[in-house]
Amino acid sequence: MTERTTKSLYNPEFERDSCGFGLIANLDDMPSQWVVQTAIAALARLTHRGAVAADGKTGDGCGLLIKFPTAFLRAVGEEQGFALNKRFAAGTVFLSQDDDVANAARRVIDRAIEEIGLEVAGWREVPLDVSVCGEQALVTLPKIEQVFVNAPDGMPRGRFNRRLFLARRRAENRVEDAETYIASLSSVTISYKGMIMPSALPVFYPDLRDPRLESSVCLFHQRFSTNTLPEWRLAQPFRFLAHNGEINTINGNRNWAQARAKNFISDKLDDISDLNPIISLTGSDSSSLDNMLEVLRAGGMDVIQAMRILLPPAWQTVDNIDPDVRAFYEFYDCQLEPWDGPAGIVLTDGRYAVCCLDRNGLRPARYVITKDRHITIASEVGVYDYDEADIVRKGRLGPGEMLAVDLVNARLLDNDEIHDILKTRAPYKKWLKKGVRYLDSQLVDTETAAEPMDSETLASYQKMFNLSREELGEVVAVLANAEMEAVGSMGDDTPMAVLSKKVRSPFDYFRQQFA
Repeated sequence: MTERTTKSLYNPEFERDSCGFGLIANLDDMPSQWVVQTAIAALARLTHRGAVAADGKTGDGCGLLIKFPTAFLRAVGEEQGFALNKRFAAGTVFLSQDDDVANAARRVIDRAIEEIGLEVAGWREVPLDVSVCGEQALVTLPKIEQVFVNAPDGMPRGRFNRRLFLARRRAENRVEDAETYIASLSSVTISYKGMIMPSALPVFYPDLRDPRLESSVCLFHQRFSTNTLPEWRLAQPFRFLAHNGEINTINGNRNWAQARAKNFISDKLDDISDLNPIISLTGSDSSSLDNMLEVLRAGGMDVIQAMRILLPPAWQTVDNIDPDVRAFYEFYDCQLEPWDGPAGIVLTDGRYAVCCLDRNGLRPARYVITKDRHITIASEVGVYDYDEADIVRKGRLGPGEMLAVDLVNARLLDNDEIHDILKTRAPYKKWLKKGVRYLDSQLVDTETAAEPMDSETLASYQKMFNLSREELGEVVAVLANAEMEAVGSMGDDTPMAVLSKKVRSPFDYFRQQFA
């Protein structure tokens, strides 16, 4: 994965998002143009969740992730003269406007695909209407093309997508220019996104107005970057998910992913040592989370299990949790650290359509199910017009909860049903009993307890360690009485230690990073 160097004082590592997102899915996995068009209309109603440049046309980025519209892509591919097999894939690729650079990137991608045993059927130039692009968007507008890839006869879909994953990642590592970006390459989803306004998306991409374009699931996302420079590649959804919020643990998550890279071994996946780094180490935190989900899925996990591991609920302090569910989370807590937000996620891999919140629960996600067997989940209500009489169920997700549609079995899975599925997949309690040792702690040891001291000596030590009255009452007292850290707000109007006239503790000179 190509890591771009910083060419100015702006550092992409500071990027954070606060966006509008949602998905629409048919519970019976019945594709229709209505799903796509309703998702487009819903996206337009999220315009207020993003920013717009002074030209009135350049947005922070928006897009759709559509469950693979096989009939439409087969039709447009054959119109280009491509010979498509029974099983094929298509990918959306952003290329440089420089013909020589673009041709070199195509050759790298073609070679990576063919080396893995697949066949490139051809490249299609995606029709575009650039009249809706603002001046800033036009300056960085890439060539947008779709590459069509054939699977060998008899290759299962899962193996085909794992091969596509390896081919894409190897191509990303080999491409020398920083402009090439493979937005999607899969037989289960296709991406349409850009640095434009939501209402302009179906104008910019005439494909989205084609009546042949039908799907049963569509993710939509309007990006608002709180301190980010907009970029075509950073528009969402990514290859699996769309994200509202930020991952505040992103530096640790990236470092641990690097440290554990050699531990990602699966009998379903070839050697991935040449894919280092396995996730993006710079840029959007959302893209790194998408990378991590992709790696776990390529290794054989379904997206429900992978997201429950990456964004677990606050299970440690829940007394009445099912012991088998606790064992599931405790086992994977030993393997991977949580990706903590606040974060709201919608995602699809073609088999499931999912929405989940991290354990902070600070990003809204509300859902509505109507009589026509469609579910809409979004960051706010009213993303499209429906008759209240048609609603059969509605609600919202709480902290750490997940809601999923099993498209194969036409089932809606709530949080408890998902836990019932996950807890029975392996003998987690047995594994923990066999492989984990728990340390016994003696909370009160009279032999090592501090000796009592008089009030004058105590006051002297408190002054020496710069303990204020507020810290004694709000922090130390809570630690002593409740045996836990005090809970408080993030607000802090304390003067900076470096400017203070008082002697301050060395620890006051360090600040915790927040979004």
